[in-house]
Amino acid sequence: MTADVVSAATPTPPSAPKHAWLSWLFVLFLIYVLLAAVGAIGDGFKMASGDNAKALFDFASNPIIALIIGIVTTALIQSSSTVTSVIVGLVAGGLPIHIAIPMIMGANIGTSLTSTLVSLGHIRHGEEFRRAFSAATIHDSFNLLAVALLLPIELLFKPLAKTSEWLAQHLVSDANMSMSDVNFMKVIMAPAMDSLKWLVSAFPKLWAGVILIVVGVALILLVVSLISKILRRLMVGRAKKIMHTAVGHGPVSGMASGTVLTMLVQSSSTTTSLIVPLAGTGVFSLKQIYPFTLGCNIGTTITALLAATAITGDNAVFALQIALVHLFFNIFGILLIYVLPILRPVPIYMAETLAMLAQRSKMYVVAYIGGVFFVVPLAVLGITQSL
Repeated sequence: MTADVVSAATPTPPSAPKHAWLSWLFVLFLIYVLLAAVGAIGDGFKMASGDNAKALFDFASNPIIALIIGIVTTALIQSSSTVTSVIVGLVAGGLPIHIAIPMIMGANIGTSLTSTLVSLGHIRHGEEFRRAFSAATIHDSFNLLAVALLLPIELLFKPLAKTSEWLAQHLVSDANMSMSDVNFMKVIMAPAMDSLKWLVSAFPKLWAGVILIVVGVALILLVVSLISKILRRLMVGRAKKIMHTAVGHGPVSGMASGTVLTMLVQSSSTTTSLIVPLAGTGVFSLKQIYPFTLGCNIGTTITALLAATAITGDNAVFALQIALVHLFFNIFGILLIYVLPILRPVPIYMAETLAMLAQRSKMYVVAYIGGVFFVVPLAVLGITQSL
């Protein structure tokens, strides 16, 4: 009976194409374009700003403003992979790490909007909607709590900046090996980067840089969307099987499945949205879904790490550093909140409270979505700017 309900609630994904290898080749090509797009953003900022790159980001020197930029941008685009890839490119072009870190944290909050919107599909069914909404907002609640705890710690002690800097310096070959003349990524990316620079070579340096930035952002938006769609078509059927096999078998299994599935489909929004209907129909409990969403947070960091490999030269370490910050932020969040018994139930309590209020009145749903992702961030931005 439950299987019939799940089947009815969740649309059957399209089957994998007959010649799946062609799709995989196209994915590899898209990854190459993604790397070129990230490099284009970095080069574009260098061309447009010259030696004054850091001055361009004085407006976001306040960490709260940087955090809000990350939240609102990701909520609008609905892809933390896209936003974090753009941030990697910005860091390569001169965006200071201390500004980029709150932006990365904001992206983690903004991406959780998708699953919350998916839960609205159950809004006409009281108890089912309560379960679905709590399953969706457990992602929001954890990310909000993680930022509330880790942002002040980062501002005071800089554990994310220091840890990521140490590891990035050891991972980037040009920083610690006598191979400065042999950079394989630079050789591989040269045709694409040279082609993009040639396209804008007729423009003055400032406008050439601006055009490169715009083209880079547009390509990232397009490529991440296409990769997600193709991988979803290839993998979602298998993803559901992994969910049924692993999600209900303890927290470690749940986190591992969330991590692997998100890496496979390249979208935490997709994987968290897949789990919401299953929660709504009662297949999984909130306590089973909780660690799965944490794994999704880790899995989505792979895109920024991949994007960082496109950056060469002096800023390669910084690009990799901010990608590692995204990874460490999610790992530290799990260690701080989920591992500590005193904090572990807090996101569950937050999600269940929100779900009960939402079940009582749909106005709470409107107030929550509008307030958390748009109204409150933009209001705080306006107040901060006026001070």
